[in-house]
Amino acid sequence: MSCCVYYGPALAAYAFGRGHPFGPDRLAAFWTQCQAAGLGDRLSVCAPVQAQDADILRFHTGDYLEQVKHQSLSGQGYLDSGDTPAFVGMYEAAATVVGSGLDAATRVLAGECRRAFVPIAGLHHARRDGAAGFCVFNDCGVLIETLRAVHGLTRIAYVDIDAHHGDGVFYAFEDDPDVIIVDLHEDGRFLYPGTGAATETGRGPAAGSKLNIPMPPNSDDAAVHAVWPAAEAFLRAARPEFILLQCGADSVRGDPLTHLQYSRELHGEIARRLCAVADEVCHGRLVALGGGGYDRANLAAAWTGVVAALAEEV
Repeated sequence: MSCCVYYGPALAAYAFGRGHPFGPDRLAAFWTQCQAAGLGDRLSVCAPVQAQDADILRFHTGDYLEQVKHQSLSGQGYLDSGDTPAFVGMYEAAATVVGSGLDAATRVLAGECRRAFVPIAGLHHARRDGAAGFCVFNDCGVLIETLRAVHGLTRIAYVDIDAHHGDGVFYAFEDDPDVIIVDLHEDGRFLYPGTGAATETGRGPAAGSKLNIPMPPNSDDAAVHAVWPAAEAFLRAARPEFILLQCGADSVRGDPLTHLQYSRELHGEIARRLCAVADEVCHGRLVALGGGGYDRANLAAAWTGVVAALAEEV
């Protein structure tokens, strides 16, 4: 199969209750749309996989891991200042987000599939020592560390088109020249987490290895088309060995938490173009992570477009 897609109740369990923007119905909304699009015969459906503590500790601190385990038992309180509430079973659910991404990368590297998509994933705000913005464990950061420590890769590209800046990834690797970051997001002067200025290009030996592209509120597809060629050129020049795409759908017009105006088709278009870059520079290796998106119809359509792009035969 050309594309692995992860689906199952253990993945849907990463949610903060009905009525919450990051509720338990997000996975089902995507999966219903994906099936309706007739993609089934082009996909390999993979069961979620729970990460081990040793995996999580490649990115997160031991103290923070123990905090998550403790609050997961009671489901009481917040992990941060008020955005990320604890829930019973939180540790297992968050570890499953991490483990599914790790399994996806392993399958891609082994040639079992050409690309992979993990819909409930891309939790890009969590820091090494704490939660933030609905994100318990930073599966993106764990995956980057694992690709290098376990699989022996050196240069990883992380591309983020979620409306929110991927601050948990950016600052964890801000001084690492071998982690290439392209982050297209709503300008932090108007949206959480308030970071990701164009002047933030990496620090010390990593100066110039990061590309932040803040977009004004109400930016549409035409605005993205104007800046995207520079993002592709940046990636091609960096020549990564693996590409991660965080394709949060909260940048689509009508999302209740953001102000961007992208069409539902744009995510599929960007994924298709990134696949072409991956084919050119890194043997086609690409794993996409769902990220945000709080209008269910938007995320269903945008992620289905991403999967269609990942499943295209070359």
